[in-house]
Amino acid sequence: MNTTTSSPPGKIGTTIADSQPWWPTRSSSQDRRTNVLIVVLDDMGWSDLGCFGSEISTPCLDGLAETGVRFNQFHVTPLCSPTRASMLSGRNHHAIGMRFLADTDTGFPNSRGSIRQDVPLLPQILRAEGYGSYLVGKWHLAPLHEVTPAGPYTNWPLARGFDRYYGFLDGCTDQYAPELFEDNHAVTLPASDNYHLSEDLANKAISYIRDHVTYRSEAPFFLQLAFGATHAPFQAPREYIDKYIPVFTKGWDQTRVDRLKRQIAMGLVPTGTELTDRPDGVPAWDSLTGDEQTVFTALQAAFSGFLEHADAQIGRVLDALAELGVLDDTIVLALSDNGASREGGPFGDVDTNAPYSGVRRQAEEQLPLLSELGTATSGAHYPEGWAMAGNTPFRFYKQFVDLGGVRSPLLLSWTGAPQAAQGIRDQFVHVVDLAPTLLELLRVDASSDMDGESVALNLTNSEARAGRNAQYWETLGHRAIWSDGWKAVTSHTPGASYDTDTWRLYNTLEDFSEAHDLAAEHPVKLQELQQKWWREAGRNDVFPLDDRPLRDLIAERGPIGLFAEERITLWPGQSHVPFASAITGSNRNVDVLAEFATGSGPADGVIVSSGNVQGGYLLYVVDSRLVFEHSHLREQVCITADLAPDARIAGFQLRTCHDGSARVSLTVDGVTRADGVIPRVSGHLSFWGLDVAHIVGTTFSTAITPPFAMDYSRLRNVTMTVHAAADDLIEYAETVLASE
Repeated sequence: MNTTTSSPPGKIGTTIADSQPWWPTRSSSQDRRTNVLIVVLDDMGWSDLGCFGSEISTPCLDGLAETGVRFNQFHVTPLCSPTRASMLSGRNHHAIGMRFLADTDTGFPNSRGSIRQDVPLLPQILRAEGYGSYLVGKWHLAPLHEVTPAGPYTNWPLARGFDRYYGFLDGCTDQYAPELFEDNHAVTLPASDNYHLSEDLANKAISYIRDHVTYRSEAPFFLQLAFGATHAPFQAPREYIDKYIPVFTKGWDQTRVDRLKRQIAMGLVPTGTELTDRPDGVPAWDSLTGDEQTVFTALQAAFSGFLEHADAQIGRVLDALAELGVLDDTIVLALSDNGASREGGPFGDVDTNAPYSGVRRQAEEQLPLLSELGTATSGAHYPEGWAMAGNTPFRFYKQFVDLGGVRSPLLLSWTGAPQAAQGIRDQFVHVVDLAPTLLELLRVDASSDMDGESVALNLTNSEARAGRNAQYWETLGHRAIWSDGWKAVTSHTPGASYDTDTWRLYNTLEDFSEAHDLAAEHPVKLQELQQKWWREAGRNDVFPLDDRPLRDLIAERGPIGLFAEERITLWPGQSHVPFASAITGSNRNVDVLAEFATGSGPADGVIVSSGNVQGGYLLYVVDSRLVFEHSHLREQVCITADLAPDARIAGFQLRTCHDGSARVSLTVDGVTRADGVIPRVSGHLSFWGLDVAHIVGTTFSTAITPPFAMDYSRLRNVTMTVHAAADDLIEYAETVLASE
């Protein structure tokens, strides 16, 4: 069999004299292909953007709506990690190992806490096509026990196709003091008197694109910009917050009414659409006390200012693209990862560390603290009534498979598209459809294994029947399926038999908000959809169904990571211990002992510092005294003991009590020297982890000033010995659950 091959370019002879060099042809600027920018906001409700009916000023995102397309039936999953996994893979989240949050591995293939390694992601696909790929912001697709300065990095962004990464790896973070990573290493906060994470992320996104345009001008780029906004804690400069207090004194009920009117007037929602019923647990606004209305209005103002501030940073990135001359060549998408969150509970709080610790403070307790909104000591969360309003006109919230959890705004703008694409599109679209849609627009072959289908045709043809005819959902036992305009959905009670679930049925072509249950009128159609759900579940690895509450699922960390260790040794000079380690709170029975260097003894300085100005605990030496300080929700405790110059081992023992308090004993060389009581312990003292031998950033203490470092030569190490209690995992899980 004869085979012929073409001669390689150039010529290789014996010497340079009889050889001819060759270089690949460099693309010209005229050959430049299309770029992609995906903006992902967190926990933002369907109606929270101005272009979706809100009172909140979002001119930059509204501008994308004016120049592009608004999809009014775009769907996601009701949790952030599954949505992000599906967005990057084009696959249903159960089938690729991300059944719920990327916090842990529950031991089943559908819930590994990471995306299967054999599943190609958008940045990997596009990088193989010559794209530069960049991620700035939230990742949350690696198990928490892998969020360490030493990795492993298998599930970090660079291992999954991104050339550069800058942001936070956990589910949420403090906007003024985030735990930041760049590429595969931890980094400190940029020096700034007015640091804010949203601004920092915009700065880094602009920097990456400037570098790309400078050094790789012939290549296109893919940039995912994933803000911490608007996930709690709500933090923004005060001038963004105050303007919204008079706007929202009308309350959440009137806000829903007003937003629906605007949505109908915009043509975003069909005439005749009705508001769904107020959920159980949300009182009528007019039934609230004056203090409640004052506090709850301020908390919604904090959310609104947070969103407007993030919108301004998006505007800065878009302006930079325009200045660099690449905006017209860039497809810009913007979406939210799930619906608005009810995790602030019935009262919300000026300090998110309260609801994230399971503490529900009444409005009168919060009233004196309102002046701190927008500061480093006050990251707010609103009451669930405002989450209801954020999801107008739909039912329920994040974590539910009703529309309030899974309907997201989607904007797509491409000003330099071959054909103009503007207006409102009402075709069904799911997050798994984004990857194949982008690949078609970019003229890149999509993987045949993708569950989604391209809806690119809808961009220029509003009547096109592009996309799929069915999509299922399952989260925490809640189940739903959409098929050809009909939707069946059920909210599941943990522990109950799935056979007893009450399914509702909606004709979504006639009932946009899913306000009218037709199950009794169309039992055959309901049964048809239920059977279809079971088939889709089997095809997508949904089984085993797992209805354990999220706090129980998070507790399934397995015997890995620092949280599973009974004895942990920390060293002076080591890297920061991230909050994700779950060992930095005060809610576990633990002995923390410092061993001082032989012959030198203790010196003034910090031994361990957990937390920051919001709260935490400190163990330090000053003026020949051992000091333990603890602060949670402004309840401060200080315990001191004499420390001899020849002391070798000193520290504290903490033992929790059933009432949520703890007893702390200071020990020196095995002898108890002082005792005290912490009135309320928590695994969520702040969003900052733990440091050894110095304070990084801020502290709640008024007695010492950061960094108050101890001479490394005087401190040999610090050991933490954990005495597991029966409720350790539950307390830890409740902390993480609140922060997702």
